[in-house]
Amino acid sequence: MREGITSVTERSSKPSAASAANASKKRRGKFGRPTPKDAVSGLVTGLFSIPEGMAYATIGGFSAPMGLWSGIVPTIVGSMFARTVLMITTLTSAIALSAKSILSDAGLDPGDLGAVAMLTVLVGLAMLALGLLKMGSVMAFVSTAVMTGFTAGIAVQIVAGVMKDATGYDSDKSNTVATLVDSVANVQQWDGWSVAVALGTIAVWAGFRVFPKLRSMATLIALVVVTAVVAIAKIDVELVSDIAEVPRSLPPLTLPDLSTIPSLAVGAVAIALVALAQAAGIGASVPNPDGTRPDASKDFTAQGLANIGGGFFAALPTGGSLSRTGIATSSGAMTRWAGIFAGLWLLIIVLTVGPVAGLIPMPVIGGLLLVIGAELVMGRIPDMKLVWRTSVMSSAAMVLTFVATTGLPLQVAIFFGAGVSILLYAAQASKQGRIVRLVRSETGDWSIADLPTSFPEDQTTVLHYAGSGFFAEVNRLESEWPAATAGHRAAVVLSLREGAGIPSATFLKSLDARLEAWHNDGIEVVLCGVSDTLRDHLAKDGTVERLADAIIPTTPSIIGNLDAAYELAEARRLSADAS
Repeated sequence: MREGITSVTERSSKPSAASAANASKKRRGKFGRPTPKDAVSGLVTGLFSIPEGMAYATIGGFSAPMGLWSGIVPTIVGSMFARTVLMITTLTSAIALSAKSILSDAGLDPGDLGAVAMLTVLVGLAMLALGLLKMGSVMAFVSTAVMTGFTAGIAVQIVAGVMKDATGYDSDKSNTVATLVDSVANVQQWDGWSVAVALGTIAVWAGFRVFPKLRSMATLIALVVVTAVVAIAKIDVELVSDIAEVPRSLPPLTLPDLSTIPSLAVGAVAIALVALAQAAGIGASVPNPDGTRPDASKDFTAQGLANIGGGFFAALPTGGSLSRTGIATSSGAMTRWAGIFAGLWLLIIVLTVGPVAGLIPMPVIGGLLLVIGAELVMGRIPDMKLVWRTSVMSSAAMVLTFVATTGLPLQVAIFFGAGVSILLYAAQASKQGRIVRLVRSETGDWSIADLPTSFPEDQTTVLHYAGSGFFAEVNRLESEWPAATAGHRAAVVLSLREGAGIPSATFLKSLDARLEAWHNDGIEVVLCGVSDTLRDHLAKDGTVERLADAIIPTTPSIIGNLDAAYELAEARRLSADAS
């Protein structure tokens, strides 16, 4: 805009400076230069990754340090290649739970680093394949209704999964909802100190959330404050170190166990879809500061490379995390360097004060995850209301996906949800196609009129098919076509403009049968608005040859196209009548 209002003299006197500035901006758009804000944002995100990463690893039944390692190599690699430059690639609760389900179904131990490494690499390969095949639109097959039910189900799983940490009561139920109900029903067996620490954590978190400047740090502050209180007061609750020691070391080099590929391959694809579904909204909600456009396929590729690299360094499967991306952006992230710094800062913290993380009480993690579960549900309430108002079918899809997510393994639930989305689309698409009558006024305009039950004699009827050629709509439309019994000395123009662009075989078969019936009944037929693609299909079944010159291709002028078809149909009708 500034260049547009700058004088000719000014533009001509500074061409090299402007070119250099534009070139510099393009370079920054690709990678960017680190800024002090990126360094600070990375520090905050790295610190936040300690409790969240360990908590997510824990609820998945994995060693807590794996949650830390999942925020180092994958975060650095993902930030280097993502087209959504501020996206943080790391472990999420849904991915952790999905990985747990996959390993459990395969009969593998979550403590088997070789199996976990193979799963992570396979997830990366699946993501990389989707990215290289430009399948960024694959997430369009997961509808809002299904994703809402899936997220709500994940939230319930999180809450059910941490009831032991937050209350000290270990339910023996396997079903998610049953575990939650059983835990609440046995409140008398809860450990008082565990409950007090969990509630205290939530209280501290809520207290600091009141202050806008500290809101992004509330989780970290609650973790540090309550952990310090428990340590000083020597409160007897389970600690992270009781589950696993936090080593002061680099992520260990881990070789994938190739023998586990057959039992993990399908599940890895499911985890990839779970991760990509969670990350899909980040590009839309977190725009690139440099103004460049995000690219979902490139983000798929970036997350794939992050998992392939992370798999060799004891990382669990990872994906774009909206929560940690939000922490990064609220802390001032300006370029992709914020994510790179986040991974580097986490590595430095682990190497310098790693064992200190073992002092974190498990009820603190339980309390924080109860908060996260509640936030997930609260964040989806607007979508729940929207889905509920939209239609009965959308509501049913949401509820069914929620039930599947809480009652089935997550890798099964996401495929189930995708299937529900496709069936929902098919059901809705089958209702969209319709046939309308067009009538030309004295001024030459065309307007929609009531569809006749049969073709009137001695005139040309203009019909327009508004649909996609979807096979499911064909049977419903069969009853809408006007009858041909009164078709003597009649003609019909069938407009196919913007419809049947990629027709199904069922539609082509039905159209061919319809045209043949009209021909046998003496009705002259002209097709107009026929695209090149549709004409090629019609040529294969002989329709083009049978109609000869009665097929008019689509043109930029809608009215002109209809006028030409109408005049041709009238001429053919009168010629047939004369003969």
